[in-house]
Amino acid sequence: MDRSDKPRVVLGVSGGIAAYKACELLRRLTESGHDVRVVPTGSALRFVGEPTWAALSGNPVTTGVWEDVHEVPHVRIGQEADLVVVAPATADTLARAAHGLADDLLTNTLLTARCPVVFAPAMHTEMWEHPATAENVATLRRRGAVVIEPAVGRLTGKDTGKGRLPDPGEIFEVCRRLLARGAAPGRDLAGRHVVVSAGGTREPLDPVRFLGNRSSGRQGYALARTAVARGARVTLVAANTSLPDPAGADVVPVGTAVQLREAVLKAAEDADAVVMAAAVADFRPARYAQGKIKKRDGREPEPVALVRNPDVLAELAELSAARPGQVVVGFAAETDDVLANGRAKLARKGCDLLVVNEVGEDRTFGAEENEAVVLGADGSETPVPHGPKEALADTVWDKVVHMLNAG
Repeated sequence: MDRSDKPRVVLGVSGGIAAYKACELLRRLTESGHDVRVVPTGSALRFVGEPTWAALSGNPVTTGVWEDVHEVPHVRIGQEADLVVVAPATADTLARAAHGLADDLLTNTLLTARCPVVFAPAMHTEMWEHPATAENVATLRRRGAVVIEPAVGRLTGKDTGKGRLPDPGEIFEVCRRLLARGAAPGRDLAGRHVVVSAGGTREPLDPVRFLGNRSSGRQGYALARTAVARGARVTLVAANTSLPDPAGADVVPVGTAVQLREAVLKAAEDADAVVMAAAVADFRPARYAQGKIKKRDGREPEPVALVRNPDVLAELAELSAARPGQVVVGFAAETDDVLANGRAKLARKGCDLLVVNEVGEDRTFGAEENEAVVLGADGSETPVPHGPKEALADTVWDKVVHMLNAG
């Protein structure tokens, strides 16, 4: 496509050691068909030089308001953008953006942009947790910006904690979701806390074996990414997944159904919505063998006795009665009589919405796409045709937003 037909993205880069990671984000944006203009701060150029940004973007790099004045860059760049993303966003950049300062090209661009704006913070834990930064982040979110929660991990030097720049691939996913929604309300979950469970629980039989299922966690992760892009504070309870943490989500790793129950119930205490997309094992072994169960010649193995696991979805639905306005969404994986079994499960569990899909060895689990019907306690049925799991995620959140606003 011609450059004029490409979505126009402004990549702001502020002066932190994580600036080099923005090169990967820039590569993903350009290779996926976006016209990217990089606007680094003067400090950012001390980490990554201007030739690198120009070569990777194919566009000129400008840092000051006095360059190419006849093109009025301090106004035009922001006005013409379809998306502005600042990665990394330092504490200083967040502060200047929150207070409306305009002392360089990047902050001028932020003031003139009328498109979605994403900040991907990166700084030391103490700086992220400082009350001044917390207030600045709250201000930006209140104004409609998407401020992604930083990741937890190794920071500069020997320090470890929250403040690491999220994976560039995950920042790209947030940007892609915002651009894909186009004219749709981009921030309709702003100010909301949502909890999503994903993956499949594993119930240990002995130190090397477990009872599990085929769930990859992809649908739950799509729900989490989409909620972040729509402005929510997201807690993702992840059971045995190998997927990278979605940028902006607080990830709580768990293993068993009992651990998942504990994490979800705790996170749900102040949640506006809970979406149980995880495949939670219905049963677990009644006895855990301390040593590996041996195969004995000439003898059949002893039967494995099972006991029921807690019914987390039903418990959440019951607790939500005391939390006015909270929406609880369940998932039902069925192999036959899909809608009939789904309706029965919806009534039995007592949740507000139930996403029903047909599963099998080569269907849904681990796949990039999904097909489902969203059943409502009000008797509604919303078919979601075969397509990306993000499309199903958006349908779920559309219905959740409607219920939250109606309540």
